Amino acid sequence: MSDPRARNGRPTSRDVAQDAGVSQSTVSLVLGGKWHGRVSPATARAVQETADRLGYRPNAAARNLRLGTTRTVLLVVPTLTAPFFGSVYIGAARVAARHGFGIVVYPPDDARPAGPAGNPAGSPFAVPHEAIDGIIASSMTQQALSGFGGTPVVMLDSGPAAAAPTVDFAVEDGMRAVVAHLAALGHRRFGHVAVDLDEWTFQARGEAVADAVAALPGGVLDRAAGSIDVTSAKEAAGRLLDRPVPPTALICDDDLMAAGAYKAARARGLDVPGDLSVTGFDDVQVAVAIEPELTTVRLPARELGEQGMSALLDLLEGGRPETRPLPVELVVRASTAPPSTAPPRT
Repeated sequence: MSDPRARNGRPTSRDVAQDAGVSQSTVSLVLGGKWHGRVSPATARAVQETADRLGYRPNAAARNLRLGTTRTVLLVVPTLTAPFFGSVYIGAARVAARHGFGIVVYPPDDARPAGPAGNPAGSPFAVPHEAIDGIIASSMTQQALSGFGGTPVVMLDSGPAAAAPTVDFAVEDGMRAVVAHLAALGHRRFGHVAVDLDEWTFQARGEAVADAVAALPGGVLDRAAGSIDVTSAKEAAGRLLDRPVPPTALICDDDLMAAGAYKAARARGLDVPGDLSVTGFDDVQVAVAIEPELTTVRLPARELGEQGMSALLDLLEGGRPETRPLPVELVVRASTAPPSTAPPRT
């Protein structure tokens, strides 16, 4: 029999059926893994061998259309400039691939596409529910996803009050550990270089810092906000360092912001950590790329992505994913030291 690839350039299920001497429905059962008890093992083997010989591969798009699924998940992140979200994607993509799903990454704050009126995030799809099966949204608000209708959603690092299944970090524990570490070194004047986004994770960090410093005898906290960007963070840190009585330690909401704080300190002739201690948050690659290496809070970003994708798969199968915080870890490196003139201990 002639090779069907010579006729149309690409073998079809009809070609496989003709060469194997079976019906197209039998081919679908065998290649879909649903032949047991319905097709003999010998026939199943013949169909599989014929498909392999012809180089036939099922049309996944057509199959998904029949099943009413796209096997595609949208990962919504605030920005692509922060390395943290790359690790979230890697974790989610690994779990997705094991279950035959693909992931599309969408950063509304970077792309800012046009969307329906009153929809801050917009949508990369004209009809979201026809293009994706579900959404994983990292460090976002539920309101920001209003343009996606009733698409199943799992929120990451977005707070226990989110109106959807959530996977969160114990960020408050991380900030409390930072303040405790600096206080043990003798610091009492703190500056908080904060992210200027109205999101739960950054609100929780700020509240934890404020509460921890307020609990210290003689503790003083000042705050300046900026974006997750070295230049913006340098400006925010500079405003704190230019105060009449500047802080002896800067607590940054993000490692990139800590790099900006380093630049602000050096622009003023300050040594890190001799004159100024600096801490970050996330423990991404920049934490060990800058000198001195950064004391920071390690967030298991890949695990966040993995847990988020697993929760979404559970949700898509009709389950009720449990909400639980992922533990964080303070990593002490060389960017923190006792203040040059430590206040008396109480």
